[in-house]
Amino acid sequence: MNRNLKKIWNVCSLLIVITVVLLALLLFAGRFIGLDPYTVLSGSMEPQYRTGSLLYVRKPDLSSLAAGDVITFKMGSDIIVTHRISEILPDENDPSAFYCITKGDANPTPDANPVHSSSIIGEAVFALPKLGFLASYIQNPPGRYVCIAVGAFLALLMLIPDLLSISNGGKRRQDGKHCKRDLKVSQ
Repeated sequence: MNRNLKKIWNVCSLLIVITVVLLALLLFAGRFIGLDPYTVLSGSMEPQYRTGSLLYVRKPDLSSLAAGDVITFKMGSDIIVTHRISEILPDENDPSAFYCITKGDANPTPDANPVHSSSIIGEAVFALPKLGFLASYIQNPPGRYVCIAVGAFLALLMLIPDLLSISNGGKRRQDGKHCKRDLKVSQ
């Protein structure tokens, strides 16, 4: 591989690796600082949190929650929702607990059922538009296989220049350039 082509190859492969690493950091690194990512699946919180956004949520200090805060909570056993608190009501059976009346910003009416404080997962911190689609995709088998294939491709991409120089029968001269091996002819 000629020298200029190899430089271009190295720059392109480095840019691809940097892009993949940055995406991985955006998708997974938040967990190391206490942020859990969730994908926004509906438009109930638009325009603040658009469908397909990757929403980062942190565990809240429940005593500091107030009307206007955006929370993520469990609705039933398997549905996770992010809506804004419109009102906080005390739990008459447990003085340390409370209920939140919630409403999606784009919804005309509040949610039908109040949210008990024990169902609150976290408080929304920030969102990255469109990355939720990618996060959802790679969490399922087809996307997971694509990620593995991309990783293998990147490893191969980094090795190709060296593999080509070996297959060309070249060896390095002392100045670092390749030269053809001397062939000895026997008579």
